[in-house]
Amino acid sequence: MRSTTNKIVILAAGISSRMKLPATAGGLVEADLLRQADERGKAMIEVGAGGRPFLDYLLYNCREVGLSEVVLVIGRGDDVIKNYYGPEEQGNAFHGLSISYAYQDIPFGRTKPLGTADALLQALASRKDWRQHQFIVCNSDNLYSVRAMQLLLESGEEAALIDYDRDGLEFTPSRIAMFGITKKDPDGYIEEVVEKPRLEDLEDLRDRDGHLRVSMNIFLLSYDIVLPFLESCPPHPLRREKELVKAISMMAQSRPRAMKAIPLREHVPDLTYKDDIPAVKEYLERHFATLSW
Repeated sequence: MRSTTNKIVILAAGISSRMKLPATAGGLVEADLLRQADERGKAMIEVGAGGRPFLDYLLYNCREVGLSEVVLVIGRGDDVIKNYYGPEEQGNAFHGLSISYAYQDIPFGRTKPLGTADALLQALASRKDWRQHQFIVCNSDNLYSVRAMQLLLESGEEAALIDYDRDGLEFTPSRIAMFGITKKDPDGYIEEVVEKPRLEDLEDLRDRDGHLRVSMNIFLLSYDIVLPFLESCPPHPLRREKELVKAISMMAQSRPRAMKAIPLREHVPDLTYKDDIPAVKEYLERHFATLSW
């Protein structure tokens, strides 16, 4: 049964610390884009034709599958996003979408927000009218395809994630090794998302077809089911952030067969570092010559 949700949360409140690192191939990136990478959130870097920000393309794909009610989780002072998508707290009209904001503040004594689980918690706290509804949640610095969103909506599950084949991702091996590997039961339900597994453990994490599959943080979730795990999610022992992948693993372990892994083999454009900018620009030129808003 297809999910009837039209709701999506897009996480865009990070401080983009990795994007602010120097480019190793700076000559390949225009000076204006390098400046934007240092001064604004990743999703608003103008990598598209005519100065279109990266986030526009994700929102375009959302609209294509009927995800019209959008909550952007942003930092309190993110005027770049609000100046572009609208100043109202809720209900900004943008090409058939209704865009609202939730805020993730940086707690006193910290230099960064509390992590992606906290970001989603702030989104749900701002939209209590979403109780008893499903929604999709994803990052703002990845361009998830229409197909990926359709697979989640068509899954018929109370919760699901896209289970990406590592061999289909066009990243360096060291970059791919940063993604959490999904551990599933024989029927394809998530048991855990394993971060940075040891090499000797990889064989046990392979699917029946021999593939290793990873989460890239796009999920179908149910408000009332995920909420307590977001509230109780502990901070990572080293990074001291409350991470969505941890809350998802907690939910899966507490509720067996709660989250289905949906296999998909395709690349996901990622805008994490300055060196990603040329590849993302080339991808958008090939696949999104125009946006038919």
